[in-house]
Amino acid sequence: MTGQFAVIVPAAGKSTRFGGHEKKPFTTLDGRPVWVRSAEAFWTRTDVSKVYVVIAPEDRDDFRTRFGHLLLFVNVELVEGGAERFDSVANALARVPAGVEFVAVHDAVRPMVTQPFIDGVFAAAREHGAVVPGVPVADTLKRVEQETNRIVGTEPRAGLWQAQTPQVFRRDWLVEAYERRAELSAAITDDAQLIEATGHPVFVVPGSPSNFKITTRDDLELADAVLKARTAQRPEPRVSAGPFDDEAKW
Repeated sequence: MTGQFAVIVPAAGKSTRFGGHEKKPFTTLDGRPVWVRSAEAFWTRTDVSKVYVVIAPEDRDDFRTRFGHLLLFVNVELVEGGAERFDSVANALARVPAGVEFVAVHDAVRPMVTQPFIDGVFAAAREHGAVVPGVPVADTLKRVEQETNRIVGTEPRAGLWQAQTPQVFRRDWLVEAYERRAELSAAITDDAQLIEATGHPVFVVPGSPSNFKITTRDDLELADAVLKARTAQRPEPRVSAGPFDDEAKW
């Protein structure tokens, strides 16, 4: 099973809701950059051929200055992103060799993903061809009038799931979907929906509430608390950055 998966980690967003001068993927979470925590969960695996980290063109010089030493010692290829997330994933997908069977797309700002979680998602991808981890919606959903914030309806939540990443697909299905993207609906918001639009079935596998996306500063504080609790239970495995293994330099 070695090398069956390539992993794309988009980190080219603008982080407009995060605030501050630093983008979410590059900020520090319990001593290490968020993107490192997200990507290293995959680059340490023997079933992953390569991790493709996608960054915005304007971040390239700063990224290489801050993290270039790390790239020398891990199985990561840096890719320049595009105007939209789909463009960024497409740029990375073009680098994935044809011999790779599956492609996983994982948010750079989901740093809480664990190895058992990835094991389950990858196993389901081998079985079904296209899978998305998710959690059933538990909260009441209100439809709100945008201009006034007045509630105009309550949505039934039965059968609704909140999608997470990594979303994993057969490479040939994902390539086909991206080749047809221009002819598909402009309302498509994620890769799973793109695969669905081409007629391939996508299955949901159980996600985890702890696999949340860091969008705001409050999310970062929550992630920090969860990581500290995990470390208190058992020491966190560490990926060495070779002779440059110095968190202060990250």
